[in-house]
Amino acid sequence: MPDQEHLDDFLEALESAGSPARNPALREALGWEEALYEEVKAELVAKGIVVRGRGRSDSVSLVGAKPVAPQAAPAKAPRKGKAASNGTANLGFEAKLWLTADKLRNNMDAAEYKHVVLGLIFLKYISDSFEEHRAKLLAGVGDYEGANPEDPDEYKAENVFWVPAEARWSHLQGQAKEPTIGKLVDGAMVAIERDNPRLKGVLPKDYARPGLDKQRLGELIDVIATIELTASSESGASEGEQTHRSVDLLGRVYEYFLTRFASAEGKNGGQFYTPSCVVRCLVEMLEPYKGRIYDPCCGSGGMFVQSEKFVESHGGKLGDISIYGQESNATTRRLAVMNLALRGIEADFGPEHADSFLRDLHPDLRADYVLANPPFKDSDWFRKDDDVRWQFGVPPKGNANFAWVQHFLHHLAPQGMAGFVRANGSMSSNQSGEGEIRRALIEADLVVCIVALFGQHFYSTQPLEAFAA
Repeated sequence: MPDQEHLDDFLEALESAGSPARNPALREALGWEEALYEEVKAELVAKGIVVRGRGRSDSVSLVGAKPVAPQAAPAKAPRKGKAASNGTANLGFEAKLWLTADKLRNNMDAAEYKHVVLGLIFLKYISDSFEEHRAKLLAGVGDYEGANPEDPDEYKAENVFWVPAEARWSHLQGQAKEPTIGKLVDGAMVAIERDNPRLKGVLPKDYARPGLDKQRLGELIDVIATIELTASSESGASEGEQTHRSVDLLGRVYEYFLTRFASAEGKNGGQFYTPSCVVRCLVEMLEPYKGRIYDPCCGSGGMFVQSEKFVESHGGKLGDISIYGQESNATTRRLAVMNLALRGIEADFGPEHADSFLRDLHPDLRADYVLANPPFKDSDWFRKDDDVRWQFGVPPKGNANFAWVQHFLHHLAPQGMAGFVRANGSMSSNQSGEGEIRRALIEADLVVCIVALFGQHFYSTQPLEAFAA
């Protein structure tokens, strides 16, 4: 198996050459024999970090990277600590961080490890955000003149989480090599939830469990700490700018790690993550510039994050949209709350996790936009025959496809639009009245368009469709 240094060198060379890059040129830049090059490339492909070119294309690219103009090829292989100055502006940083964190996973199951890693990334984020605002209060300039940097209300007024001293990242990193680090992290999570009701019951608090290797936990804390170091490495940036870039990077890393954990979990990953390309397709179709957005099966909240990105990229601002969500899985709901809090996005997820069919947490909501990727062919769902939502026919008990569609329609405002993902089979199935429901939807002129998606977008081989209604 290739060592970590070779993996890092490959990624740095790919960043420098531009993604995608031709294999012969990349191998020449690295100065490697073909056997070594192919071994390292295969390892990175297996880990889901890079992908081979399609068809006859003799190229390789970083997973999720947009095509970029190549830079001048390096004369020799880049070494550790010599990354290009723009290394924080592309996907290579996240990929290398993932490789290191994944190595520390050892034999822990990906489904369990993701909560360990993502919880720490969130803790690092709120600590960095806290320190950024604390620096302004300490400076006491302008509106902050005379402010008390130890007053929690000074932070809450700016929508910044208050972080007590025992939960601040600098304190935890200083104790990372101690055998009690698990208890210290758990205590930090408890303290943050205590002082920030919005996060009550959200943060993971089982870092002290015997099954979690405390030495590896300490090493993981040191790995996540490099996010701040990378943001601070750019010359000419003030301390405040560096902290802000650190916060931005943490949001990017959280999103990237969600992608990688979903890939590692295979089919089960689809329960909490929708591939970003599919989410972008839905968001661009609906163009949610302003209004209420609802996702009744929101997973880790990707639809909401992409909607906010869309608004901001078109000249809007955070807060132009109001977000409502619901998730039936308690641990996945926690991922969503953390995912949105990382970006300063306010959302109403209801008081707790709940099944949208059994207990609708937003019964009176009429949304301007519904964005969703509901479970495919959900056969274990609660149905009441006289439910007010079944305006176009009672869906079969063995398949919730058209129950979800009618749930979306029920929650739309008069001029609202819904974008969602369904399996191809829902286009032609006639079992248990599904064909009649589909006919009623079409005759009511509710379907605006259907987009056929390529296979392999999700962690199964089933072809999919994106709907706008």
